[in-house]
Amino acid sequence: MAKKSRRLASLDIFRGLTLTFMVIVNTPGSWQYVYPPLEHSKWHGCTPTDLVFPFFLFIVGMSTYYSLKKYGNEINGSSILRIFRRTVTIFAVGLFLTIFPYFVRDYSTLRIMGVLQRIALAYGIGAIICLTVRREYLWIVVGVLLLLYWGILAFFGGNDPYSLEGNFVLKADLAILGKNHLYKGFGIPFEPEGLLSTVPSIGTVVIGYFIGGMLGNSSASGKTVLKLLLFGAAATGLGFLWNMIFPINKPLWTSSYVLYSAGLAMGVLAIIYLIADVLKLQAWGKFFMVFGTNAIFAYFLAGIWTRLMLIIKISSRGNTISLYDWLYSKFCVPVAGNLNGSLLFAVLQVLLIWSVALILYRKEVFIRL
Repeated sequence: MAKKSRRLASLDIFRGLTLTFMVIVNTPGSWQYVYPPLEHSKWHGCTPTDLVFPFFLFIVGMSTYYSLKKYGNEINGSSILRIFRRTVTIFAVGLFLTIFPYFVRDYSTLRIMGVLQRIALAYGIGAIICLTVRREYLWIVVGVLLLLYWGILAFFGGNDPYSLEGNFVLKADLAILGKNHLYKGFGIPFEPEGLLSTVPSIGTVVIGYFIGGMLGNSSASGKTVLKLLLFGAAATGLGFLWNMIFPINKPLWTSSYVLYSAGLAMGVLAIIYLIADVLKLQAWGKFFMVFGTNAIFAYFLAGIWTRLMLIIKISSRGNTISLYDWLYSKFCVPVAGNLNGSLLFAVLQVLLIWSVALILYRKEVFIRL
């Protein structure tokens, strides 16, 4: 019989904190004026911004443990249907965000993959793995996935297997998706949320599921916090060492990046868990909890609002500019200058989306995809 899930305040707070940072890094007032920690690494390396996506996938894994607890955390008709429905729904929502608002378009050049599409596939495959493999063996699965991915990139990537032009991820996505359906932001067609690089991201979800099970089966105590910190330090350390021969790289979602980011996620979670679940000090996290209980919907809403701001045009001194640029240049820059104004613009977007999430939170409306 399925056990009743115990909701972790720290999980909701961590999810909301991650989403808040995600909106901030995705919507600066101007991409010309962004503080360095709020930018992605150019290729190899890891900035605080590069931690947002793996943190979210780690949280997806944790949430999967609790959401599937009602099905006994085992494979059955109900759990498979739940996983399949959620995978398809999240992927479809991601495609909708890519298309919106230009529904009449040339679909031969549509970018197929994206953030939500990566989340959908990593969740779907990761959830099936977690329900079919005994929890104590999940670390072996993660190890196999990460080593296999390393081997594929190292042996099939050419003379410079971890470069933008020479990596095997690019070759695989070109062969499967075609160059017209890939992201163009790197100067060449390259998909940072590609199909092959989804393989190690599944490892991020599986690690999150394992940690979710560890917390779900442990008492909220200092001993659990210490265990979480030790696991986090070990993973981060291994990732940092692996970086010497397999560089930490978000666009390739390298195996070293998986361990490094998952370890840091455990460290951040341990601190929040200590404060919110062990010491029961939760008032400080209320802001993030509002976001955390409707995270995917809030991300979707932020994406829709950003696109609307870009297509709504406003006349200003004889010129026509987008609402996005108008709000930044006419309000944020005069108040705070170019750089701080760009950050102010992002914070205002967070507050706007949060206000909608607050209405849902107070009405106890939780949108589950």
